[in-house]
Amino acid sequence: MNGREAVGRLQKHLSGRSGLSSRLKKYKWVGLVLLVGLLLLAWPAGKENQAETAAETPQTFDLAATEARLSEALSQIRGAGEVTVVLTLAGGPRQVLAQDVDQATERGQERRETVVVSRGSGGQEAVAVQEVSPEYQGALLVCPGGGDPTVRLQLTQAVAALTGLGADKISISEGK
Repeated sequence: MNGREAVGRLQKHLSGRSGLSSRLKKYKWVGLVLLVGLLLLAWPAGKENQAETAAETPQTFDLAATEARLSEALSQIRGAGEVTVVLTLAGGPRQVLAQDVDQATERGQERRETVVVSRGSGGQEAVAVQEVSPEYQGALLVCPGGGDPTVRLQLTQAVAALTGLGADKISISEGK
């Protein structure tokens, strides 16, 4: 092999690398996007666990807290004074449970079974689809301004808007 052949081989070898180099330059953005995508997939997702925990925590209905919040809000109405609120409920809070419906019974009837989830160490728990708050049955408001018709109207409208009760289910009395 002489010098010219060696130089020719070297040029071919370098031109082959320049082809690779041009390909890398051509597809560098595609490679960068793929690399960023892989990094995002490998990123730990710690916030999802917190969201699941918050979603699993059921909100419980507290009648005393509701009465206290309503009393505080109604006491802000001009002329009402300090308002005491008593609410009555038509029933307690209830849960709607998930049902597995099987319509292929022998007599054409459907069979329903409540869906249960195992919670480890032999414990089972029914799956709640929805929690239904109780309906209000009536409201009693006692306040110093309860004798004024304007204050009575404002209180009645406020309680009706917050509880869904009709005016006939709201009683307002004048107190001390």
